[in-house]
Amino acid sequence: MRAERAASEIVRLASPLLRALDEAWRRMHWWIAAMAVLYALSGITIVKSDEVAVVLRWGRLVGDAPVLQQHGPGLLFALPKPIDEVVRVQVKHVWEVPIQTLAPAADSNTNYTSTGEETLDPLQQGYTLTGDQNIIQADMVARYRVGQPAEWAFYGPKAEDILRVEITAAMVRSLGEMGVDRVLSDGRKTLLATVTRRAQMGLDAAHSGLELLSLELTRLAPPAALSSAFDAVQSAFIRSQTLQNEARAFAESSLPRAQADANSAVQSARADADSNLARARGEAEAFRALDREYRANPAAVRERLYRDAVDKALGAATVRWVPPPPGGQYRGFRISLAPPVAGPRPSAAKPTPNGEADEIEEMMEGVSPPDE
Repeated sequence: MRAERAASEIVRLASPLLRALDEAWRRMHWWIAAMAVLYALSGITIVKSDEVAVVLRWGRLVGDAPVLQQHGPGLLFALPKPIDEVVRVQVKHVWEVPIQTLAPAADSNTNYTSTGEETLDPLQQGYTLTGDQNIIQADMVARYRVGQPAEWAFYGPKAEDILRVEITAAMVRSLGEMGVDRVLSDGRKTLLATVTRRAQMGLDAAHSGLELLSLELTRLAPPAALSSAFDAVQSAFIRSQTLQNEARAFAESSLPRAQADANSAVQSARADADSNLARARGEAEAFRALDREYRANPAAVRERLYRDAVDKALGAATVRWVPPPPGGQYRGFRISLAPPVAGPRPSAAKPTPNGEADEIEEMMEGVSPPDE
């Protein structure tokens, strides 16, 4: 009895509300149906040509693999909110963010000590140390894009914050492994490559979903208080490199010429040695042949050598004819030969420096008629 009385009491109290709902449904049922349809279709999203979309269902990524988590351009059918949340990511757009954590602050005032020297305030100005304990300040610009949309939408922190942290850490570590001379001269390309690689490794480890495209150094210099000293060192370094290059160029041009001269002299000496050796061997062989002929016929060889010597002497001499005196007798007749000139003996066909060959001088003193 009590249960039936309680149920009837509830029906009696709710009947006005039910009648009102029934009346509203009769009057506005098509509005409610239209709103329900619009709500069901509100999950449809248009993904643009430069975008990729990911779907979060109750806060979790939809899809077990990155290929299934990413949806390309076109219509994307998803459940309405709050069930699904569609996040569109511009994957082809390149963003640019300045990195000034290691640069001097733009509004920082210059500090001076009691002696008037300029100092660096580590609380207001960024800086880092090189491998040889020199202070360097760097101002950079990073260009990046979203490489992994699912990680960027679900895991990744704010892009600019994670970029500043990772690039700053990579720059501090890389500069700590290099000397200041290399950093300020020819080591910037290597430095940027190392910093980019290490920063990308940090971004991947943090699941940022970002891809670092390039890193540009807009300023890499010592503090203003040390700029003059660094300029002097840099000028001296450049001067030394110039002198070394000039010395290398001189060596590269002189050494081949000297080597060529040395090779030419060696070849000439070898040619002279071969010629002299051949001539000596020929003369030795001729002497041995003459010796064999002499042993076989001494008289004939002696006569031939005598005649050859006389012919050679007469061929190289200038003969002067002395007319006979009256009566046909010579008294005090003498023949004198000029002493040989020092140096190589000229051949018979070549004249001596004074224009004459070695000659046999014939003289006559006290010519008188012959005795009867």
